[in-house]
Order: sequence, then C-alpha cells, then structure tokens
Amino acid sequence: MNSTGFPAVDRGACGAYGKAMDLTTTAYGTWSGGRFMHFGETLSEARYRECIQTAYEAGFRTFVTADVYGNGKADELLGEALAGIDRDSYCLVGMLGHDFHEGQRQGSRGYPRFTDPELRGPDQYAAYLEMACADSLKHCRTDHFDLLMLHNPDETGYTSEAVWDGLRALKDSGMVARLGIAPGPANGFTLDVVHCLERFGSDIDWAMLILNPLEPWPVGLTLPACEKHGVKVLTRVVDFGGLFFGDMKSDHVFKPGDHRAYRPEGWVGHGLEKIEKMKPIAERHGLSMIQLAAVWNLSQRPVESVVPTFIQEAGDDARSIEDRIREFAVIPDIRLSASEVEEIKAIGDNTGCMTLKGASKRHASSERPDEWPMREELLELAGRYGLGSDW
Repeated sequence: MNSTGFPAVDRGACGAYGKAMDLTTTAYGTWSGGRFMHFGETLSEARYRECIQTAYEAGFRTFVTADVYGNGKADELLGEALAGIDRDSYCLVGMLGHDFHEGQRQGSRGYPRFTDPELRGPDQYAAYLEMACADSLKHCRTDHFDLLMLHNPDETGYTSEAVWDGLRALKDSGMVARLGIAPGPANGFTLDVVHCLERFGSDIDWAMLILNPLEPWPVGLTLPACEKHGVKVLTRVVDFGGLFFGDMKSDHVFKPGDHRAYRPEGWVGHGLEKIEKMKPIAERHGLSMIQLAAVWNLSQRPVESVVPTFIQEAGDDARSIEDRIREFAVIPDIRLSASEVEEIKAIGDNTGCMTLKGASKRHASSERPDEWPMREELLELAGRYGLGSDW
C-alpha cells in the first residue's frame, strides 16, 4: 500500500522506464461518466472523481484524457482524483487537437481543430501545441504525459510536417514521452491513418482506434499497417455503446439527448442477437461478454490496450457504474485462437454498414473538418495494402 491507501503497483511489470510508463492492458477514459459526453446519467463532480479513484483501486493504471472535454474540466477532475497518488504508479495519456482557447464552438460540430487556417498558419502550430500541452498538464497536476495523441485530426493533421515537427518538439522538451494519433470522432480515416504511418510512423508510438466484436470494420484494415510500422494500438468503444456490459435489453429506453439514441433504429436488438451467438465462446473461457470483447481485441496484433466507455444507465434497477469499472479491471490474461477471432469477426461483420469519415470519393471539397476529397496517393496506397478502391 502507498501513502494514499491504494495498492502499490509493480512498475517493472507495467513496462515503465525512466519517468515514463507505457500503457497497461486496461485503460480508463475521462469521457466516461456522462459529464462530457451525452449518455446515461450525468455523474456529479464528486462521483465522477470517485469513479476514477475506484478505477485505480480496482487496478487500472492507465488514464486517458483530452483537453477539449469540458474545456479542461476533465483534465482538472482527473488531476484532483489522482492527487496524492504516486505519479510513477500510473500512465497518463493526453490528447490535443481541438482549439477551445481561441476557436469558437460550432454547434454540434464542436470546436475547430487548431490547424484551421482561420485560426493560424503552419508557422504557429508548434507554439499552439506547446501552450495547449502545458495547459493540459497543469490541469492534470503533472509535468509530463507518458503518451500524447493528436486528437481527431483534420486532413492537415494527418499530412502536415509542421504539425508533427511541433509534436516532436514536445517530446524533445520532456513534456511528453511518446506520441500517438487518435482518429475520430466517428469511424473511418483508414487510408489517412495508413498514409500518416508511412510518413510519420517513426514518430508514432500508439494509435487509438475504434474496434470491438460488433465493429471489426474498418479498423481491422489498418492493423497490419500499424504492426508493420511498430505502432501499438489502444482500442476504444470496446463496449459498443454499453451493449457488451450485458445490462441493456432490446427495448432499452435512452434518456432524451443520449447520443446513442441517434444510432439506427433497432441497433440494440440487432446487436444483442449477434452477442447471443458469441456467448458459447465466452462460456468456453469463463468470460463475461465485456471481458470477451476486450480479449477479442487483445487477441489481434498489435492491439495492446483497451478502453471502454463506462456509463451509468438510467433507471433504478440499472447496475452501478462502479460495478462496471470493477468488472472490466479484471481481464483474464488469456487470448483467443485465430479461429475464434475469425468466428467472432464473422458474427459481428459490419462491412459497409456506415458512411466513413476522412478521405472519400464522395467529396469534391473539404466542407467539414472530418471529411475531405480522395487523393491519388491514397488510392495508390490502398492498392499496395490490398484495401480495395471503393472509397
């Protein structure tokens, strides 16, 4: 036990070196708890902090945050929750990308990326990143991120030397130990990610990608490129909107404003039908369904860490978010066979079920920060990687 009363952790077992610690198998994201994303019940600040402390008590040693959540408030609450805990005992992952410092919120589209030409030019990217990183670190009550990821980049973020020069400068300064990329907020960006790895892969240690047994596509297409370039993968949305936690029924009623209510009608029942077909594999290994989802992800190279969304569902009979946190913290150290991975992938196959973001032949111009025209170099890349031509 350390001075806070929390269990001590073996840094060597978690891949730590120097003052930087690498990501552990399970991670906790500050988008959980409904305060900064609209799903389930919105936790009070006190309970939000307590959930982070519950995660640490349960064994989580990686915490992921983004400066844009609550315009620094998520960073601040994370810093408060972990105050007094040995900083060397956990891995801290930060994300920068949206400019809420000088940019104006654009309704549901959120804040513009810091690379928006109306805000600054390439010669100012490095200064912005240094300022934003320092501000986020201050809120988190620390002097360094073990990993800093470029959050929801636009086309410039994927392709600009100036952006990656600025990120590299943060690493050289000691403010961050590793660099990564976190595409989003929706799914897609396949060719953009692979192209970015080809150009800047030597600077990229981690990528945070959407992957779970009900969404094997399109991220599954990028995993070989990540492995080729030595980039480790942290997978988010492993819970598929909470479905793998096993509490939701086909007639689940979402609170007004819950962002999951905007998914296609019937998605809960359809997903539960597929999950039912996966249960024999979970039972074979003594796993709950959320544990199976995590293990399925981790059974694929180069996936090395998983981070769900912890939601306090509405209703008096809903399982507590704290119970969900404790359940996910105990992921058995087993991996599925290649045939089991493929069996689950076939059950959950979602190929072509959504309109993907990023580069696409659908666009003649860039009208949104997450959609842009296809480039010939990306189609050439798709051919080399066997990713097809229908983009």
